This record gives sequence, structure tokens and C-alpha cells, in this order.
Amino acid sequence: MPSTPASLPGTATIRFGIALLGAIGFALSYDALRQMALAIHIRGPLTYAFPLVIDGFIAIGICALIILRTAPLRSRLYVWTLVGTATITSIWANALHAIHLNHRTRLHLDDVTVGALSAIAPLALAGAVHLYLVIRRHLATQRQQPEAATHSHVTPADHRSGADGHQQFPHSIGKPEQPTATSEAPADDVAEASTHHVADDEALVPESPVRPSKPKGRQPSATTEALMDIGRTAPLGRNGRVSRRHIEAAIRAKGYPIGKDRLNEVKDRLQADLDRALAEAA
Repeated sequence: MPSTPASLPGTATIRFGIALLGAIGFALSYDALRQMALAIHIRGPLTYAFPLVIDGFIAIGICALIILRTAPLRSRLYVWTLVGTATITSIWANALHAIHLNHRTRLHLDDVTVGALSAIAPLALAGAVHLYLVIRRHLATQRQQPEAATHSHVTPADHRSGADGHQQFPHSIGKPEQPTATSEAPADDVAEASTHHVADDEALVPESPVRPSKPKGRQPSATTEALMDIGRTAPLGRNGRVSRRHIEAAIRAKGYPIGKDRLNEVKDRLQADLDRALAEAA
């Protein structure tokens, strides 16, 4: 476990200085904004709440920027716009307070300024509520991402649906209990496969328009186990039964030749595996 790096000399003093400077700046701005509240005719004790609407919104917006640091750029730009607008408003109100008092003994504002400052409170309310919704949506998205990643690694135990909508049976089904000895396909099967296509005993299924290109040279035939593994990836035929035509197309797409006898053997064994899996599931 990595050790925590030691604090640099003077870090505590810098933190204390930043906190002190922030408190003094807030107090000075608070005093000026409270006098502006009196100038826009806010009554009595409510004048103490007016500075919190502006400077408090700035503090909340900065915290929101920290929370949304990994959010999309559009959300971060929106929060930066709110924080920037509130900051500019606070600076403008402080400067306006000082300028007017510099010319008069009593703070008196024109109608446009009074109207603009009076609109700050409802705008801050709307901005704070929408800011909360943006933060909540971002946090909900972050929680959903680990859950989606977890579910994507879960594999169902029963039949799965292939990309073409046909039901396929998983690789965990039906390795035969007694493995057969691996053998090469006889030469007559290879010759027969090159001139004869096995007709499906189910309903007629249209041929695939795209034929796999012939590999260069003579492709060695695969073992029965390898052919069965390829056949498991083929979609089922009508009534959910194993289709010889689909198995043949899947095997030839891999570049392997197969004859009628071996195709029937693979088809029968896969159908037996499928029947056994369905019986166990029931």
C-alpha cells in the first residue's frame, strides 16, 4: 500500500491564510451587499439574507464544479456560466455601492439598477434548483456505469439469442460423455462434399447469397469435436430443431470440407445434446 506523501513545509500556514482571506473577503462583500439591499428597499432583517443569495450561490457553484469535474463539457460550461454570472454580479454590486457613496452621503440607485438587483433573488432560486438537478443526474449516471459493466459480464445459463434473432445453444451444453477418437475425414467424403450439397429435411431455407471464398490449397478436415463446436454457433431451424443446412453453411464458412455421413453424425449428436439440455431445463 503506497504511503501518504509528507506535507510540504508551510502547507498548514497557507491553508490558514486562504481560509482567513476568504472570511475577510466575504465579510467586506457582505457589508456592501447588505447596504445595497437597503437601497433596493428590502425590509428589516431580510437585508442580512441578500448577500447570501449572491456570494452563497458562488460558493455552491464552486462546489458543484468540483463534483462535476468528470461530467460532459456541456454541463461544466453551464455551471461555469452560472458561477461567472454570480461573481460578476457580486463585483458589480460592490463597485456600484462604493461609487454611489463616493458621490453622495446616502446610497440612492436609479430605477434600472434597483430593478436588476431585485431580480437576483428569483434568478438565484431557479439557478440553484436546476444546478441540483444537473448534479443529481450526473451522480445517477456514474452509479449506472459500474452496474452496466457488471451485467455485461454475466452470461445466461440457458439458450442465448444470436445476432440474427435465432436461438443458439451455449458451448457449455452437451459435450458427449464418451469422447470419440479424433479421425480425419475420408477422402471420398471430401470428394462428395465438393459436388453434392445436403438438402435440409426441415422446411426449405434459402441459400446464403454470399459464398465464402475458397482457401488457397487443400484445407485439412477438422475433427468431429471441432465440427460440433462450429455447429453450436449455427442458428436453429424450424420448430427449434437443429438444421443440417445451417450446420453445413457454418462449417464451410470456416473453410472446412464435410461429407454427408459426417454432417449427419454432427447433426444427430447436436440434436441429442439440445434435447438433453431442454429436458434438464424443464
